[in-house]
Amino acid sequence: MSIKRLALFGGEPEFNRPLHVGTPNIGDTKRFLSRVETLLNRRLLTNRGPLVRELEQRVAELLNVKHCVTMSNGTAALEIATRALGFKGNAIVPALTFVATAHALEWQRVRPIFADIAPRTHHLDPRGIERLATSLTSGVIPVNLWGRTADIDAVTRRAANRGLAVVFDSSHAFGCTYKGKPVGGFGNAEVFSFHATKFVNTFEGGAVTTNDDALAERMRLMQNFGFVDRDTVIHVGINGKMNELEAAMGLTSLEAMDDFIAHNHANYCAYLEGVEDIDGLKLVEYDNSERNNYQYVVLEVDERATGLHRDPLMQALHSEGVDARRYFYPGCHRMEPYQSRPKPKGQDLTLTEAALSRVVTLPTGTAVTPGDIRRIVLLLQELLEHPADVVQRLAKQPHRATLSSV
Repeated sequence: MSIKRLALFGGEPEFNRPLHVGTPNIGDTKRFLSRVETLLNRRLLTNRGPLVRELEQRVAELLNVKHCVTMSNGTAALEIATRALGFKGNAIVPALTFVATAHALEWQRVRPIFADIAPRTHHLDPRGIERLATSLTSGVIPVNLWGRTADIDAVTRRAANRGLAVVFDSSHAFGCTYKGKPVGGFGNAEVFSFHATKFVNTFEGGAVTTNDDALAERMRLMQNFGFVDRDTVIHVGINGKMNELEAAMGLTSLEAMDDFIAHNHANYCAYLEGVEDIDGLKLVEYDNSERNNYQYVVLEVDERATGLHRDPLMQALHSEGVDARRYFYPGCHRMEPYQSRPKPKGQDLTLTEAALSRVVTLPTGTAVTPGDIRRIVLLLQELLEHPADVVQRLAKQPHRATLSSV
């Protein structure tokens, strides 16, 4: 490929239809529509109908936990789980996460205290728990990022030393394992997102899983206005319920889950093979000893080796119809209302800042094929062979909005 053929230099984009990081997986359309027809004929669309109950049972069995409580979305799931556990004052979270992790606390007037990631990982450094915890700290929300798990044993041990509740934000880690055990039964509870961009989705939606009977009962009350029966309210609550249409999509997704993972794995392997000989590009690898969902393909760009910073490389990919994303830039600590607050004593986010400057996520999922990935890899090779030309060309172009996300 000649550089003159690239869209940045006046050529046609490599992909006429943009490839996104999170294009939804659909599953068997006929199975889904059959479920929709059934629920419409039943005329029971919400309020914990049979499809929601079936989805909760299927998820609990899959994750080997006693309770699954479905929710309207992952953020509501975080809010309800942490409130049910009595979070107050402040709670420790990584800064390298989607802002909903922090907002779920802030919305309840629980202040997020941002901790750094551990060396050689993108996960919460367990040592930060004891370093940042004060008498006002009530809990920890570690994030199992990219479909890889944090050091769960170390996190729970250090939290226990401080008497802190632990809710794992496992939005990325559905279907994964830690030391051979399914993610879902760790800490006091685990929260999942079934947003449309997740490899198993319910359009919108989420869930909390736990082995704590009393906690599960409180959360069921809280996500349905506190009703214990048709007329009796015994707890404060909101409307956090999943509806039957979403559950129909969730059940259809679960049936295709193994196929989704196999496709994601093939894509991951294509990327891994494609970038292994490109200096300065390193794929964040999965642990082959664990079960993985291969949902995210995460690349680190070393500017010293490539001669090109992550951002211009990403902009050049956008011009070719490759909607690469710099998750989760610029970090929760640099978003409002958090960046305007005084820095907590002992906070050091050096490793987080470094990761945020070099991480880029690449398109995958069933809408992307290994053949598409080979074309993306060729684009990366061509762009990195001409870093100075790329920077110069971008400098001459007017600012343009990046591709929209799915």
